[in-house]
Amino acid sequence: MAPSFDNSNLFNFVVRDGNGVKGMVDAGLSTVPQAYLQPPKERIDKEAARKHGLPPIDLSKLDGPEHDQVTEQIVRAAENLGFFQVVNHGVPVELLESLKDAAHNFFGLPSEKKAVYRAEVSPSPLVKYGTSFMPQKEKALEWKDYISMQYTNDDEARQQWPAEIKDASLEYLRTSMSMVRKLLQVLLGNLGVEPEDSMIDVLVDKKMVNMNYYPTCPNPDLTVGVGRHSDMGTLTILLQDGIGGLYVKIEEDSEFGKKGEWVEIPPVAGALVINVGDMIQILSNGKYKSAEHRVRTTSTKSRVSIPIFTIPNAMAKIAPLPQVVEKDGHALYREFVLADYMKNFFGNAHDGKKSLDFASINDS
Repeated sequence: MAPSFDNSNLFNFVVRDGNGVKGMVDAGLSTVPQAYLQPPKERIDKEAARKHGLPPIDLSKLDGPEHDQVTEQIVRAAENLGFFQVVNHGVPVELLESLKDAAHNFFGLPSEKKAVYRAEVSPSPLVKYGTSFMPQKEKALEWKDYISMQYTNDDEARQQWPAEIKDASLEYLRTSMSMVRKLLQVLLGNLGVEPEDSMIDVLVDKKMVNMNYYPTCPNPDLTVGVGRHSDMGTLTILLQDGIGGLYVKIEEDSEFGKKGEWVEIPPVAGALVINVGDMIQILSNGKYKSAEHRVRTTSTKSRVSIPIFTIPNAMAKIAPLPQVVEKDGHALYREFVLADYMKNFFGNAHDGKKSLDFASINDS
């Protein structure tokens, strides 16, 4: 007989004992527990969303005669959707395949091996295993388990990241960073800034590699893998597997669709997904859009995704770039220290792009 989980035993089984949502599913769960039932307005209707149809951007062409056209594609996507896919990005495709395998292997470990990395007991401040985003603040939990690994330097990562995934994760991070720097040069250059290496160093000072695991769900229509949110950092690099389930909200009418529509970002073999974070929206004074996005669950096959988050130095002062404010005539966001923004972001449940309210200047 399949077990039933009520709120009294859910926390212990899922969170404290390291079973995660996967453990519930493996135990033979046949219905979605009450704590995971999303209110109707948060549920994802996959039939109502259309697929994002533009082909991935070929980054190898940035170094050739088509540089200007590729730059325009990147800028247009950042201005309108905040999401785009890239190929010929410099990260070996074989590495991407091994990363997906490593993620499945890690989440397939016995629960006690994952439980040692829970935030309360983790042997390393750099590594955290958990479920959902902010369980203590959420009205409905997200159908997701994850492992989060902060990067300080190679030596600490090799010593402290989980043995099963550290090599592939480190290589993923290492081979992605030249692409990130190129993209920032394009985006900042379009704003009239010629970014020096030191400026980009500050914007990508903090790096995190996450592995997300979305177990099969008995009723995907009632749950979400990740709720509506924008990423708080600079740029996010995301590896999807072939299953799909990533949706982005269109902020303004454009070639990508109508305002308020949700568009699915379909997986493309060998491609990486790039999304604009809140810090780029603020630096650009709203010209670039951090993408509000969410993730659907599936009943057919467990899914993994592997993002790299790049985030400015915690002590960095962030504000719209003076060159952009001068052109626009006014600033939409106030100056703040990133650590204060992070405290606000990680102190609340996912709720669309409300995180930006922390920095917004209210004209009323």
